[in-house]
Amino acid sequence: MTLRSRFLRSALTFLVGASTAAGIGIAALAATGTLAAAQNLPGQVTDEIREFCANIVDAARDRRYAVQTRELEKLRQEIDERIAALEAKRAEYEDWLARRDEVINRAEDSVVGIYSRMRPDAAAERMSQLDENLAAAILLKLNSRQAGIILNEMDSKSAARLTSIIADVAKSEDPT
Repeated sequence: MTLRSRFLRSALTFLVGASTAAGIGIAALAATGTLAAAQNLPGQVTDEIREFCANIVDAARDRRYAVQTRELEKLRQEIDERIAALEAKRAEYEDWLARRDEVINRAEDSVVGIYSRMRPDAAAERMSQLDENLAAAILLKLNSRQAGIILNEMDSKSAARLTSIIADVAKSEDPT
């Protein structure tokens, strides 16, 4: 076996192995390396190697594009799976939030019902012990007559703070 045929056989084996093992990008580098190694060979051998590399350039490019397309499709599938998982989580959280709001609204309605049935002086005393925002929310849910009577029974500073909070809530606009 001549030097030329041994070199061509090893170059071809290397290129085929590299292209199937790791994609065409490595095969193109191997071809470049093969050409660099062939600089010391006679002119005809170098020309045959260049011709061989020129002949497989389009196939190598097509193979590289196919590998990249496959990788992009795999990434797209992973992203779609993650989006589906996030959408499921979002739906779960929205359901939980709706149930939470329903429970809170029922609890608020029951608290408002309790305060509406209390004597005004007792309600005023209890509300002065509550957080001001909570007391204002309860007063807002009561009918205006009951709320006025309860505010009348409170000390003037507490009544003024609650009235201020209620006024701020009444004039605030929905940002949406």
